[in-house]
Amino acid sequence: MTISNNQLRKMKSASRLYAVQALFQMESSGQTVESITREFETHRFGAVYDEDEMQEGDVDTFRGLIDTAVNHQARIDQMTDRALVAKWPLGRIDPTLRALFRAAGAELIDAATPPRVVITEFVQVAQAFFPEGKESKFVNAVLDHMAHEARPDGF
Repeated sequence: MTISNNQLRKMKSASRLYAVQALFQMESSGQTVESITREFETHRFGAVYDEDEMQEGDVDTFRGLIDTAVNHQARIDQMTDRALVAKWPLGRIDPTLRALFRAAGAELIDAATPPRVVITEFVQVAQAFFPEGKESKFVNAVLDHMAHEARPDGF
């Protein structure tokens, strides 16, 4: 089966959302990387909930984000801390946002996707989790700071 560029883009976008969910779940439940990736790839990608079918994810994007976020968590968390105001260290922010910053940070340090694309994609993820709030503006500002640090010549 051939996948169109548009379909692949949608699958990558879905993988970013799934990566945030998986990182959140790992932090809150203490599950291993292996068990989380297996669960998501087996049961979440393309799943149907109340007659709504979830988007199929791109396995390579999902695994890359999770692996990089876990293997480089200290570096990503330090970048995030530097992007946050002093009164709001990483440990005080919402765990969903913490997972989002880790997934986005993983993609920013990977250097394959242009920083502006990463920012736009993860602002959309923030809007999916917080449709009524100001979190998407907050995410945009923090990720912009992180992107400039991770790739100063990428803009």
